[in-house]
Amino acid sequence: MRLPADAVLMVVDMQMAIDDPRWGALNNAGAEAQIAALLAAWREVGLPVLHIRHDSPEPASPYRADAPGHAFKPCAAPIKGEPVFAKQTTSAFADGRLDAALTKIGVTALVLCGVLTQNSVEATARSAGDLGYRVFVAADACRASAKTDATGRRWSAEEVHALACANLAGEYARIVDVGTAVMAARLAAAIRDRRAAKAR
Repeated sequence: MRLPADAVLMVVDMQMAIDDPRWGALNNAGAEAQIAALLAAWREVGLPVLHIRHDSPEPASPYRADAPGHAFKPCAAPIKGEPVFAKQTTSAFADGRLDAALTKIGVTALVLCGVLTQNSVEATARSAGDLGYRVFVAADACRASAKTDATGRRWSAEEVHALACANLAGEYARIVDVGTAVMAARLAAAIRDRRAAKAR
């Protein structure tokens, strides 16, 4: 896996609201540690990071702006200089602001992580793919919730996560793991630094 030196790590909806019991059991209990590892790697090598924050307009949502769940989780809290884009829909690209901002600085590749795999992560990855970005989804840094279909069948969080990743794979995104993404980020930074040294 190769990444350009402008590859953005996009952390989606990692807010306290994801701990609300109404979501039920989620898969991948280690996702928070994996997201923290991605953030640490991107920050260490100076690649760009941005955060997507869900500002739900629904009165009962744990993601509404005046709810305790609106705050970022400590493992994924932005630091100074990392932009935050608010959204009220599943896709972070819905209102055009994010695409305009990324296009302005020449970004071509995105690495996504966060919640929920079958909801905002999948919707954002699909939109990004349709807009022409190279999209990588770090599957082991995402979490899904269980779902019940129209026939009454209950699909586990693990099954929902796997299907969401399968929906994205190939057509919209490349599904990767955190270790692969971290190595790619370090390689991209090393190539950037060598080129900068030669240019001096």
